[in-house]
Amino acid sequence: MRHHELVIIGTGSGNSLITPELAGLDIAIVEEGTFGGTCLNVGCIPTKMLVLPSDRVLDAAAAARLGVSIPTPNVDWPAIRDRVFGRIDPIAAGGEEYRRSDPAITVYAARARFVGLRHLALSTGEEITADRIVLAAGGRPVMLDGVPGLDAVDPDKGVHTSDTVMRMATLPFRMAVIGGGFVACELAHVFDGYGVQITQVHRGAELLSNEESEVRTAYTQITAERLDLRTSTHVVQAERTGDVWQLTLEDSGGQRSALEVDAVLVAVGRRPNSDWLNAPAGGIEVEPDGRVAVDEHLRTSADGVWALGDICSPHQLKHVANFEARIVAHNLAVDLGRLAGPPRRLDNRPVPHAVFGHPQIAAFGPTRAALTAAGADFVSYTQRVGDTAYGWALEDEVGFLTVHASPDGQILAAHCLAPQASTLIQPLIQAASFGQRAHEVARGQYWIHPALAEVVENALLGLPLAGA
Repeated sequence: MRHHELVIIGTGSGNSLITPELAGLDIAIVEEGTFGGTCLNVGCIPTKMLVLPSDRVLDAAAAARLGVSIPTPNVDWPAIRDRVFGRIDPIAAGGEEYRRSDPAITVYAARARFVGLRHLALSTGEEITADRIVLAAGGRPVMLDGVPGLDAVDPDKGVHTSDTVMRMATLPFRMAVIGGGFVACELAHVFDGYGVQITQVHRGAELLSNEESEVRTAYTQITAERLDLRTSTHVVQAERTGDVWQLTLEDSGGQRSALEVDAVLVAVGRRPNSDWLNAPAGGIEVEPDGRVAVDEHLRTSADGVWALGDICSPHQLKHVANFEARIVAHNLAVDLGRLAGPPRRLDNRPVPHAVFGHPQIAAFGPTRAALTAAGADFVSYTQRVGDTAYGWALEDEVGFLTVHASPDGQILAAHCLAPQASTLIQPLIQAASFGQRAHEVARGQYWIHPALAEVVENALLGLPLAGA
C-alpha cells in the first residue's frame, strides 16, 4: 500500500491546486475520466462553443428586421463538432501529460472510494493512504430512473446526456430534450438552431424555475415560439422500435400523449459523486442532497480532508469551483506551515450565473420573491433594452434588466435577459462585490453612448432611491 502526502481526487478545478507553495510534496492525482473535468470536456466550454454557431443561425434569420436578407445557413455538424473538440481534446491530453511528467506527482487512472480515514481503494485494485486529501470529484447527470430505456445513457440507441450528446456522429432529425434547467435550455437552443426538430419536455410550468419570475416567463414564451415546448409534462414510458423512440408523455391533468423522436437528451439535473466515493466510510458527512458537507474553510468532517466544486457546492458553477480551489490551495499551504496567517474562508460575495440561450440570461442575488419573503426593504427598477439607443439598433423587443437595491443604493441583485447578458451584468457584479452604490456607479463614470451598457446605467438611474 502506497502512502502520499496529498491526494487530489478529480482534475477539474482540483488540477489547479498544485501551487508553488505545495512544490516538493509527494502528490497523487486520481482521475477515472478525462483530465480537465466537466467544464473543459463536457460542460461549459464546449457548450458555449456550440452555442455560438446556433446564435449565428438565429441572427441570420432575424436580419430581415434590419433590412438584410440572408439565405438560410448551411449547418455542417461534423465541422462544428470537430472545431470544438479539436481544440479541447489536445488541452485535456496536454494537461494529463504535464502532470505525468512531474516526478513528484503520481497519476492514477482510476475511480477512488473510501475504505477508512484517508484510506482509498482504487478501481485498479490498488489501495493508497494520505496525510491530506482533497475531494474535487464533481458530479454527473441524473437519468430518468423510473423510465426503463431512459434510466441509463446509451448513445448507440440515441439516449444521451450532456456528457455524450456533443460528440454525436450525425445530427438526429428529431430530438426530445427532457428538462428545463440550464443544460436543457442551452442544448435545446443549440440543436434547434442546427435544424433539429426539438421537443422540450419539462415538469414545471415554466423553464428555469430559479430565475426571476419575469425572466423565466419571458424565456418560456420565447422558447415556446421557437420549438415544441411541453411544460407541466413528464415522460412516463419509453419504447424503442427500430431507430425510433416512442415516448409517452403525461401532463399535470393526467392527459397522455405520444411523441416520436430519433434521439433523447436527458437533462434533468446533476448529482454529486459522493456516493461513488463512499464518503461516509472516510468519516465524511454528506448533506441530504448528496453534497459533501464542508465548513467555511472547505474542510470536511474528516480530519485532513477538504472538498471543492460540484461535489460540495450548491452552485455547480466553474467560476465558483475555481474560487474554492484558490481557498483550498491556500489553506493546504497554511496547514502544512508553508504559508503564514489564518486560513481563508468562503464569503458572501455575489455569485453570478448565466444561461447561454437566445437571448442570454444572467443574474446574481435573490429574486424579488425571495427578498419579499425575507422581509427585506428594497426598491427595484426594470430597464427595457428596446428603450435605449442601442436597443433601437438591435430592434430588440424582449430584453430587459431588473435591479434590486436597498433604499440607500446598495445593489442587492440583478436579473437580465438580453443580448450578451453575461457580459452586460458584470459592472453590477463588480459594484455589488465592492460595495459601490447605485448612483455612484451610474454618475461616477462615463458610459459610452450609444452602447448596450447604457441599459445598466439607465437601470441604476431609474431606482427610486432615498434622497435621490
